[in-house]
Amino acid sequence: MASKFQPIGVFDSGYGGLTILKEFLNDLPGYDFIYLGDNARAPYGPRSFEVVYEYTLQAVKKLFEMGCPLVILACNTASAKALRNIQQNDLPKIDPERRVLGVIRPAVESIGDYTRNGHVGILGTAGTVLSNSYPIELEKWAGGMVIQTTQEACPIWVPLVENNEIDSPGTEYFVAKNIRNLLTADPEIDSIILGCTHYPLLLPVIRKFVPEGIQLLEQGKVVSSKLVEYLSNHPEMDDRCSKSGQVNYYTTENEEIFEKNAATFIGRAIKSEKIILK
Repeated sequence: MASKFQPIGVFDSGYGGLTILKEFLNDLPGYDFIYLGDNARAPYGPRSFEVVYEYTLQAVKKLFEMGCPLVILACNTASAKALRNIQQNDLPKIDPERRVLGVIRPAVESIGDYTRNGHVGILGTAGTVLSNSYPIELEKWAGGMVIQTTQEACPIWVPLVENNEIDSPGTEYFVAKNIRNLLTADPEIDSIILGCTHYPLLLPVIRKFVPEGIQLLEQGKVVSSKLVEYLSNHPEMDDRCSKSGQVNYYTTENEEIFEKNAATFIGRAIKSEKIILK
């Protein structure tokens, strides 16, 4: 085991990745983690591929500087718009021994446990939907199952969560509208991937409008179980990850604002430190 602080890095453009980290802390309580939220430049969803890639690479490099041998992009937009470039073009030059993983492939690899008829719906940000990452990955990793994917962009959902409007009538209106659009486009959908890390906070509202019999894939639990599996299958990486149960939080926004909002996502009070990405 590594003797120095070599945490697993968890990056998100904002707060949603905390729902992923929460599951990591449940499943890997002895490991060290760093959470980095680029809250000052969020949301990433409407930004171009080039900008998301630039910002995400800055965050990955910062987490590497902090000692992380492994970084999880706990953000669907970053996973969709930046992960492949970073894995293929940047990692070999920066440090081929380090790894960067995303949240899309774990969800895709698990879909066979959810769908019976292969009709899968995706609810996500405009950026994730525009990238077509889920349909592309489902075609590659669905284990031979024929998958028909239907996507629905939900651009209002993240702002509603981040502005503490979860219980408002406006939230019910937009959630109902987007789910109705998705199920109208393919009435045979039997499973829906919640393709944004903010969406677990909307689950009570989402369940109101999703008919019984349609399964919801929550990324946090799936991504966490896949990380446990990854570390088990890659003991050389597991040995590099330090294990003292320490968790550090960083944000590009004001610390007080971050700490107040973060508590909603992770379910407990935290302390954070502000950093600058460049």
